[in-house]
Amino acid sequence: MTRTLISDRALNTPRGRVIYWTVLVTVIALFTAIFVFPLYWMATGAMKSSGELARTPPTLFPRHPHPGVYGDAWRRLYLGRFLLNTLEYAAGAWLLQLAVCVPAAYALSKLRPLLGRAVLGMMLATLMIPSTVLLVPLYLTVRDVPILHVNLLNTPFAIWLPAAANAFSVFLLKRFFDSIPGELLEAAAIDGASSWRILWSIVLPISRPIIAVVSIFAVVGVWKDFVWPLLVLPDGNKMTVSVAISSLSEQTPQNILIAALVIAGIPAVAVFLVFQRHIMAGLTAGGLKG
Repeated sequence: MTRTLISDRALNTPRGRVIYWTVLVTVIALFTAIFVFPLYWMATGAMKSSGELARTPPTLFPRHPHPGVYGDAWRRLYLGRFLLNTLEYAAGAWLLQLAVCVPAAYALSKLRPLLGRAVLGMMLATLMIPSTVLLVPLYLTVRDVPILHVNLLNTPFAIWLPAAANAFSVFLLKRFFDSIPGELLEAAAIDGASSWRILWSIVLPISRPIIAVVSIFAVVGVWKDFVWPLLVLPDGNKMTVSVAISSLSEQTPQNILIAALVIAGIPAVAVFLVFQRHIMAGLTAGGLKG
């Protein structure tokens, strides 16, 4: 029997149902306002004049909205070019991360190599290291790749390669692959399918929810990153949109700067809103049902 603050009998009364729905709606509305209000403030703040932005106390609604400021931000900050740069970096990092993490997780889950648990443990241990600690060694590696002695600064590979191996993505994929029944893969092996064929024809179609989750994390991770692109892409024509907005902020009016931030955030928010159902589906679903 489940114990709750309110008994089922009290909850089923008219007064109990009114109180229940009132509290539920109030809590949902409150938390929605807390999370959505910063986005609203940014979107409406761009349409205010510089004087209205600096006013104390601030105004909740623009007194004289200027929606044309978004067009000004697009033209003055060359957002089209920098958004395309960021899209290129995010797409390449996404493809490379799937190419590296999916086979790695499949091998650790189903092929069970020698010392596989030790390898997985060392991968997960890297999640305990703050990302800022790795900036210097990563930068030195990208500037002079060991053995090859190639300088990758100002190239997309400076973004793609560090994003390719992601311990968290390997862990999520392995956890999902573990739930796939071994009998299914053994039946395919008896029919003569190789490990690569099993991965491509059986495992990947089943694993679409978790692959969608990993894809969202990979794309959004590159899109919102700031420090690493700032270090490895000093060329002004190759900057990401976040770095470009920051570098041009000193000579840009505040309302135009806010409008640029709104435009830069739209793709990441859109990706999340479109694929949000895949996040919980991928993290909670098993390999097969029934």
